[in-house]
Amino acid sequence: MTTLRSEYGHMTIQQFVNHFENGQLNLEPGFQRNSVWSHNDRAALIDSIFSNYPIPSIFLYKRQDTNGGLTYDVIDGKQRLESIFMFMGLRYFRRDRFSVRTKLSPNDLEPDLYDWTKVRRKDGEYPFASYRIQTVEISGELSDIIDVFVRINSTGKKLTSAEKRHAKYYNSQFLKKAGKLSERFESYYRQHRILSSGAITRMKHVELTCELMASVASGGPINKKKALDEVIGGQSIEGFRLERCTEEFVRIANLVGRMFPRLRETRFANAVDYYSLFLLISELDRKGCILNTPTRNREAEKLLLWLSQGVDEVRLQQRKAIGATTDQRIFADYLMTVQGDTDSQATRERRAQILRGLLTGLFESKDEQRSFSPEQRRLIWHSDGTKRCSYPGCGVKLDWTNFTIDHIKPFSKGGKTSPGNAALMCKKHNSRKGAR
Repeated sequence: MTTLRSEYGHMTIQQFVNHFENGQLNLEPGFQRNSVWSHNDRAALIDSIFSNYPIPSIFLYKRQDTNGGLTYDVIDGKQRLESIFMFMGLRYFRRDRFSVRTKLSPNDLEPDLYDWTKVRRKDGEYPFASYRIQTVEISGELSDIIDVFVRINSTGKKLTSAEKRHAKYYNSQFLKKAGKLSERFESYYRQHRILSSGAITRMKHVELTCELMASVASGGPINKKKALDEVIGGQSIEGFRLERCTEEFVRIANLVGRMFPRLRETRFANAVDYYSLFLLISELDRKGCILNTPTRNREAEKLLLWLSQGVDEVRLQQRKAIGATTDQRIFADYLMTVQGDTDSQATRERRAQILRGLLTGLFESKDEQRSFSPEQRRLIWHSDGTKRCSYPGCGVKLDWTNFTIDHIKPFSKGGKTSPGNAALMCKKHNSRKGAR
């Protein structure tokens, strides 16, 4: 049984303005979504007000703030109020001011273009400010208020799954961390067309980031809806584990960006395929594969282009009722994983299996042993007749207390920790040589 209470009334636009300017009207409670209205949506609302048409009610969560004063959190109607405040040029909204083509009064023969300055000059301020909007003031437990928000926004421009999760779990540390990361990588998502601007407006970039973080934490593909609700709502990834997960996400995202600069030319420039590629690179990285060799990365990118083109050809053939040939089997198999239920764990694992078979052979693994053992050090020292630094132009005389052993072919690029890939070097030049 809920404790919700509703009071029906009205406020004028001026009353809404007063509440906002006094800090009593909160347009951005934690459960709210981002704005999704276009300029045309906003202009149509202002025109309706000047035409004295009724507009939908504003739903408000009435509560006491920490100082004992009354505050209204906007449950529904945020974008209507935003549009009004933008048109009037209130603080925080001055950069978003706009004009609208309308009639200030029924006596006007033709509509004209008005901004707020012109409205005031034409004595249209009072009729606009005194326009009354029906209100529904709701009080009760926050969990019930959030349920009201989700239910109200299940029609019209419906809430996406990402927006619903944000509303329910906006206090989740995992979701907050994912939100910051999604802002950091938003331009990358846009640039490579992994997500459209419209999808980002609907918080899809936050959802994708959450998925990738949760998958990195679990070590493989997850069932999208079930796993995300558990991770975000259950707080199963927090503290030190959340920090490690965040660092891993950033590292792999940057690695994918460096490995595949032409990603937008492939089919992996969309959320479904990008997810699978991201996880494969994460898997190869965990296995110690060398992923920073330019020639191998270019070959991997060519394979992604080849796969993309092949899948597109098979899709076109399907539309013409032409089946795939034997040579096109890999393309047909991959196409099946991006049709229908693309986000189930089984489908994602099948897609990962195809990519794994395509790319894994390109990348060699690092030697499991990074440092030379004491036995190897003694063997290398005694087998070198000069006992001098091998760095070009150095040649300083070394002794048992100050020598280091350099991987001739760097360990990070597949160099083995073995006497055949070792040379004596002074500490200074070993450090300077790095991964060259």
